[in-house]
Amino acid sequence: MSTAPTSTNTPLVCWNCHERTVGTHFCSACGKLQQIPQSLDYFALFEMPKKLWIEMDGLEQKFLQLSWKLHPDNFVNATEMERELSLQRSSELNDAYRTLRDPVGRVEYLLGIEGERKEGEKKQQAPPELLEEVFELNESLDELREAKESGGDLTALRVSLEAARGNFQEKLVEVDGQLQSAARDWDAALTADSAARKKIMARLNELLNRRSYIRNLVTNVQKELL
Repeated sequence: MSTAPTSTNTPLVCWNCHERTVGTHFCSACGKLQQIPQSLDYFALFEMPKKLWIEMDGLEQKFLQLSWKLHPDNFVNATEMERELSLQRSSELNDAYRTLRDPVGRVEYLLGIEGERKEGEKKQQAPPELLEEVFELNESLDELREAKESGGDLTALRVSLEAARGNFQEKLVEVDGQLQSAARDWDAALTADSAARKKIMARLNELLNRRSYIRNLVTNVQKELL
């Protein structure tokens, strides 16, 4: 998705009074609930900059405030337009909150609206430095499946796979740390030139794909150990 987000300070024309308004949710002239352009992103919906480090208490407080203001119960006696907008806005707000409160989901969403989220075939390929470990892990998984089918002793194989799972879980924690560091770099580069920001986004995308690959490995091992 490459849609450019609309600034919350961009003047819009109110559907009710036809005055220009800079309000994100309500008209600054007549107070009516406003239509939001489709290009408005989740960050702007919460009236915040596109930063990856968000103070969770502040996000929750803003969510609760907006949820109360936009709740359909407040528009029972309003126009049909406002009732429909209230239902739509409440749903959008819930989706935005679920996305922005999750650190990984937040990065994925940011890359999506910037048109920089790239998964593709590379997502399914083991990172070069993990090739040997992944090969050994797959061999152990095959041995465990064969032993289950033949009724063989699973004890040693389970111990080996438990150790491998722990190893990859540690790598997952390491990637999460690198992702947090790259997120800080993004926030620090908000006013930097396009080339600098694209470089950071490429790094974020690489880390997301690496994280997804390792997480899938851990999940596969857990399933086999059940």
